[in-house]
Amino acid sequence: MAHEHLHFKDDIAAEHTHAKEIRVKMALWATLAGGILLISSGIAGRRFLYGSGSFQAEFLAITAAILLGAPIVLHAIKGIIRKEMHMDELAALAILAAFANEDYAAAGAIAFFMLLSELVESRTALGARASIESLIKLTPTRANLIGSDGSETEVKVANLKPGDFIRVRPGDNIPADGDVAKGLSSVNEATITGESLPADKVPGMQVFAGTSNLTGVLDITVTKAGKDTTLGKVQSLIIQAERTKIPIMRIIDRYVKWYTPTILMIAAIIWFFTQNINTAIAILVISCPCALILATPTAMVAAISASARLGVLIKNVADLEVAGEITAMVFDKTGTVTTGRLYVTKLTPAEGVEPGELLAVAASAEQMSKHPAARALREVAKEAYLSLPATEHFQETPGKGVTATVDSAKIIVGRDTFLKESNVSVSNIPDPGLHEEQGFSTLYVAKDSKCIGWIGLQDKTRPEARHAIEELRDIGVKRITILTGDRTEVANRVAAELGCTDFKAQCLPQDKLAIVEQIKKDGHTVVVVGDGINDAPALAAGDLGIAMGAAGSDVAMNSASIALMSDDLKRLPFLVRLSRKTRGLITQNLGFGMAFIILGISAVTAGWLSTIYAAFLHFAGSLVVVFNSARLVRYGEELDHEKTGS
Repeated sequence: MAHEHLHFKDDIAAEHTHAKEIRVKMALWATLAGGILLISSGIAGRRFLYGSGSFQAEFLAITAAILLGAPIVLHAIKGIIRKEMHMDELAALAILAAFANEDYAAAGAIAFFMLLSELVESRTALGARASIESLIKLTPTRANLIGSDGSETEVKVANLKPGDFIRVRPGDNIPADGDVAKGLSSVNEATITGESLPADKVPGMQVFAGTSNLTGVLDITVTKAGKDTTLGKVQSLIIQAERTKIPIMRIIDRYVKWYTPTILMIAAIIWFFTQNINTAIAILVISCPCALILATPTAMVAAISASARLGVLIKNVADLEVAGEITAMVFDKTGTVTTGRLYVTKLTPAEGVEPGELLAVAASAEQMSKHPAARALREVAKEAYLSLPATEHFQETPGKGVTATVDSAKIIVGRDTFLKESNVSVSNIPDPGLHEEQGFSTLYVAKDSKCIGWIGLQDKTRPEARHAIEELRDIGVKRITILTGDRTEVANRVAAELGCTDFKAQCLPQDKLAIVEQIKKDGHTVVVVGDGINDAPALAAGDLGIAMGAAGSDVAMNSASIALMSDDLKRLPFLVRLSRKTRGLITQNLGFGMAFIILGISAVTAGWLSTIYAAFLHFAGSLVVVFNSARLVRYGEELDHEKTGS
């Protein structure tokens, strides 16, 4: 009944949501008013008041039928004019037929229960999206802007722009994405990452709009404001997902144009043989396939709501269907199954080069890179109180290394093969291969075409990674592959720790792409999990691409089909189980809907159901489907409980 309520517009401003709720409330009051008129008509028709068929009873019934039936009939007419087939046509015909047969009470009752079905659908859709719509209210409307003289002015959040300096006090929600410039605090980021425990923030760390500052005062440099914030992108992605359709929904749309003529033919045949117009009207009422139409959308909206609550953003609901069919999963190593927090553990300078000089040169060249190795170099240089000169002509080659000009010297930092491509020999320094069994990743450093040493870094696997991969294997993922640009010894150590089936080391982005394509050729449905930066080609090549830790990363959100806002790998088994649970619920709903229509038509034909009872059962059938789907909304709550230790 006017099932367009399930299609939400891209504009998800708070006013839009509020207006939708007002329309639902107004429709509810109008439906209740019509229902009261129907009841009054029944009371007025009692012999002990006015006598059967009294003018008062008939007037009330006509008024109720018009009030309740007009919206359905008008919507059906609009659909016909636009050449869009809905299921309202059957209900509209039933109402008009009952009205023409002067059975005004039946016309009103049909419309009443049909509208109730629509209201339940609309209200449930809004309820299932409550956790999503609440995101809109998280961003405050005002912000405290700090001027160049240190003065504080209250301004509208809409006027904030990158580079502004704002102050956020304890208890306030953060109005924009930014970097902490001053202050220490704990921030609740559950709305963005799905993590229930607060995150400690210190200067230099990133914060997101819509998250809640809990303890200390934070001075923040704005990096993104308005729709460009992570929260704004989250909202847009969720709405985008709700507007898409999975294959089973497209099948229903394809056959809808045949359904209505078929039901009309059945009703006409029964009317011809029974000569009872009320039986034909009841056939039209019981055949309105609200249960079938609601079967898939209500389940998908509930699933999207459940996934968004845990920080799993699904761009297209068809991708949710794919997630339940995966047989192979490909992981990037650094930052995905490992913490991505590399630590400098060994400095091996060439003869005549001081360790501090080696570190300073490498950290200076890596200043502009976001790679975990670059972060590790900058951190240890900061701890050593090294002064890093400005960098010029910076260029990063994914999977290989970086080049830059530091103090007029050309610096190259990266793998040994990267240096060799630039005609730099590494034979003048000790071979790091002797240490690889310890799990080192190595970066070679060259200055003006001469290798000045290598730096050893180490990473560690995520604490939950092994358990998550065991869960994936338990639920039917047969092949789990680790891909990395690191050496074989490092990849072997990580794969062994996690229990992966195989690994491939020293991979460039194009190598990862080729491996994913080969696994697909082997007959697997492949999911690629990466950080969305160096893995964009592989993410796009898989049947499904999942970006880890996508909060704040535009590249991750754009390159992957699904974005995990946190780094918790337990979200992956949850996603697979959610997909299968959703598919199971849709199958249940569709099976119930088809059985309901077949049994309903049979009962009407046998004379067991009157028109009014058929309308009531239609409403009850819609309720069954809606509440069955609503069970998904709280799916995955155990992950929240694990985080909080409850």
